[in-house]
Amino acid sequence: MKHKNEKGFALVMSLVLLMVMSLMGGALIVISSTDHQSNNSSDEYQQTFYVAETALLEAEKNLVNKMMGPWIDVNVEFDGKDTTGMTNEEKAEWDAMVAQIKSEAVAGFARNIDQRDLPINRMAATNTPCYQSFRNINRTGFMVTEHATNKNFGNLIQAVFLDPDLDNLADSTTIDGEREHMQRFRYEYFITNIGSATFRGAGSSLKKTSTNAQTSGTAYRIYGCGFMMPRGTDLIEFDDPNILVPLETVVVLSN
Repeated sequence: MKHKNEKGFALVMSLVLLMVMSLMGGALIVISSTDHQSNNSSDEYQQTFYVAETALLEAEKNLVNKMMGPWIDVNVEFDGKDTTGMTNEEKAEWDAMVAQIKSEAVAGFARNIDQRDLPINRMAATNTPCYQSFRNINRTGFMVTEHATNKNFGNLIQAVFLDPDLDNLADSTTIDGEREHMQRFRYEYFITNIGSATFRGAGSSLKKTSTNAQTSGTAYRIYGCGFMMPRGTDLIEFDDPNILVPLETVVVLSN
């Protein structure tokens, strides 16, 4: 009876199995790396979307402050005001206005009703990547009430990183890294007055009943963008973002 020579078979089999396992391991590494990158991209896009929503909120706050008067520190704004050049009538009006503003102050802050304004389209929008991202804008003669560019989201929320309990942590490098990362996110907004509209209000105060009421109002279209800049980008640069998310909304304010 003849016996086949099977010497070396175990070595060949081991090499084959090793190659198969190596290929499987490499494939798993590639899949994990791809999933990780995909998750990072999804998180960065989501963060940029939230920054774009912040742009809309900041624009709405800008409108309200102009229509109701900006918030001021009443002590800094009015104390020590030189009224020597005023007539008695002008000084009386000034003192009455200051007294009214101070009476409405909360924790030393109140709205300066003397600086109220109905925002109208007075300026041309700046040509930025955010402005160019809105394809529905008729750019011929397009005017805006306000155009804020390259606002740093990291600076807006910097109070989060100034918590003494956080800065005293041993791993302060993590805090500095997060602060630097959030400064890569910027936002921008511009606002255009689109004309009169019906304002609907409801409430139970002395001025309003519990039913809806209609009064004259002004409509504004707000365009806002959030964008994430590449690593190492200077704080004054915003022309070439990695991610840009444009959003828009319409608000109606009472006249």
